[in-house]
Amino acid sequence: MADSIIPVRGILSAKYFRGSGTRILLFVLECALGVGVVMLMAALARWFSWLLPISALLFLLIVVLAALWCGFWQAVAVSLSAVVIQALFAASHPLSLAAGTANSITVAVFIVVALTVSRLSARVTDHARDAESRSGQMRDLYEFTRRTLQMNLHMEPGPQLVELVHDIFALEAVAVFDADLHEVYQAGFWSVDPQELAQSVYYFETSDDDPETGLGRRVVRLGQVPVGSLVVRGETSALTNNAIASLIAITFDRYRAFANESRIETERRTEQLRSTVLDSLAHAYKTPLTAIRAASTGLVEMGKLSAGQAELVSLINEQTGLLGELTTRLLTTARLDAGEISIHVEQVALGSLLEEVMTGLKDRLASMKVSVLVEDEELAVCCDRQLMVMLLSQYIDNACKYSIFGSTVTIRAFLSTSEAIFSVHSYGPVIPVADRERIFDRYYRSSTYANRAPGTGIGLSVAKRVAMIHGGYVWVTSDEQEGTTFFAAIPIQTEKGRS
Repeated sequence: MADSIIPVRGILSAKYFRGSGTRILLFVLECALGVGVVMLMAALARWFSWLLPISALLFLLIVVLAALWCGFWQAVAVSLSAVVIQALFAASHPLSLAAGTANSITVAVFIVVALTVSRLSARVTDHARDAESRSGQMRDLYEFTRRTLQMNLHMEPGPQLVELVHDIFALEAVAVFDADLHEVYQAGFWSVDPQELAQSVYYFETSDDDPETGLGRRVVRLGQVPVGSLVVRGETSALTNNAIASLIAITFDRYRAFANESRIETERRTEQLRSTVLDSLAHAYKTPLTAIRAASTGLVEMGKLSAGQAELVSLINEQTGLLGELTTRLLTTARLDAGEISIHVEQVALGSLLEEVMTGLKDRLASMKVSVLVEDEELAVCCDRQLMVMLLSQYIDNACKYSIFGSTVTIRAFLSTSEAIFSVHSYGPVIPVADRERIFDRYYRSSTYANRAPGTGIGLSVAKRVAMIHGGYVWVTSDEQEGTTFFAAIPIQTEKGRS
């Protein structure tokens, strides 16, 4: 019966009366039982006259036991019944009233002692119940923490969290709103739709506890940033609701971090697989391309070709050269990504470097207007000559593809503090601001370029990697009046090392 104590606050509060018909019935039964025991003791005292002198003490004992086992208000009811019966005894036995004043004082002391003992007993019991309740909440919070740490983060955390909160804390209903996924998850019985309720808690940042309805509302925050909301209905404390909301926020954060880590790892493996495939394909293309070029060269050396045949052989040589160049670029790209390229640093004069690049692109530049401006042709930079030729060739080839017919492509090389700056300027379609960073990413092509000329989206990413290997960087400016300029900054001194 100790668990059924009903303190004053519990009887008068609306929270207690909410769905507590069985408790009220239990209270009435306990009062009736206490009064019945008092009446039984009174009957025994009347039957056995020797019990009359100590009947007051026996009634006091019954009141104290009622306070210990039932509660304060039950003890009050038993005390009143004992006082009435004691008064009846005094009225029916005039001899016991010889000292009337003393008897009145005895009755008053009897009432005060009984109620004081009852109240102290109820208070001690309340403290014990509160301590037990806090201990139970701590056990529940520990279990909830342990279970959230064991959650499957490959799945959305919302459905798992509402079931854990509902089961562990024995709540009537639970709803959790995940603002990132914009989903509301619920468990238990809701008489109203919790979707709007949970979302309004998040949007209006409402955190409170309503004893009238038994609802607890909390905004789920990571630091100061709201990431969702929690709505519970049942017997919980404000501190427990705060702790549950904090653990839900931590779980949301763990899920986001795990998802980001998985996505990054997937992208890394995809990129690694792509580089491996590119490397394999490039190697596979090298052998047949070499055979085709050797065969076409042999046909030319054999002579006796008609004009049409010579033209076809020339076309084969030209396209084989383009395929060879693309294959080399693919191989270089794969090796750059795999970190398998060693840079062979040497002193390279800017003038001779640009001359080598122009010689390699003479067929491409034959129909173009080209202007080459070198601040000091004897100025040298420490770099890998082959990689720098690849970078500049890509810049110039890109300008030739997209420049307006008849316009001039301007190539410059100059010194800026401790860096050599290379730039290739042309007039063509303007690159949007949003594309100027991403245009150096592999396979990305600007929306203004996509339909103007064929391309793979690889060349500029190779140029960026080459500059980074040398400790430099690349960027682009684009304006309708000023045109488009691609830049590459390479330190004058570059240490030897691997990419």
